[in-house]
Amino acid sequence: MERVFLSSPHMSGNEQKYIQEAFDLNWIAPLGNNVDGFEKELSEYNSINHAAVVSSGTAAIHLALKLLDVQPEDTVFCSSLTFVATVNPVLYEGATPVFIDSEPDTWNMSPVAIEHALVDAKRDGNLPKAVIVVNLYGQSAKMDEIITVCNRYNVPVIEDAAESLGSEYKGQKSGTFGQFGIYSFNGNKIITTSGGGALVSNDEESIQKARFLATQARDPAVHYQHSEVGYNYRMSNIVAGIGRGQLEVLDERVNQRRLYLIIIMKLLRIFKALSSSLN
Repeated sequence: MERVFLSSPHMSGNEQKYIQEAFDLNWIAPLGNNVDGFEKELSEYNSINHAAVVSSGTAAIHLALKLLDVQPEDTVFCSSLTFVATVNPVLYEGATPVFIDSEPDTWNMSPVAIEHALVDAKRDGNLPKAVIVVNLYGQSAKMDEIITVCNRYNVPVIEDAAESLGSEYKGQKSGTFGQFGIYSFNGNKIITTSGGGALVSNDEESIQKARFLATQARDPAVHYQHSEVGYNYRMSNIVAGIGRGQLEVLDERVNQRRLYLIIIMKLLRIFKALSSSLN
């Protein structure tokens, strides 16, 4: 049987221009003009102030948890229906993931379930350090309801929009509702850099700190000096060049997805009508 891929990668044709620019400048290693350009263009596309492009969406979630000072013995509320990459960074920090059930409309975190969980957590004196909400298969969770509930208990939201770059919820770009947003550019996403991700926020200080942590937390000194643990998470200049070319066709990809969905829904209605007439 022929396999149907979730989202097979397709190049736009412009990626090579940005890759060649990196070669012409001999700027192959992490950071460079493509990294700066990709961060700026990604921020502008999503109407959010700041972005840090990194090695994966998982790395971006990990950085968000570090910025929120998640510690061992803390709890983090997570969506129950998702890939394990959403949860693994919680375990990196020795914290405990607590799964919140999904609701049937979107398959994403239920606003009712998260409210019940927060009520119970406050009663027990153990509110979560963060809530990670996933937008599964490009479909946004009910972010306005979830944000309202979490704000009531002063719990920050990390919006895992790894699969929903380009989507909108009530006119606002997916990934821009929480304190931090996460994107992925893995090979099965709507646009890809072969591997990569991004952390976005309106908090400039947090994104600057994320960049610092993602480049081995090297202190600004003339010698190698590290006052805290860092990570090798920054995106390479070549990979960022691929991302810039892909970002140029993102809206086209979103429109294609929507067209396919309309066609599929029409075919399903026809099939249902034929099945009913045969019965």
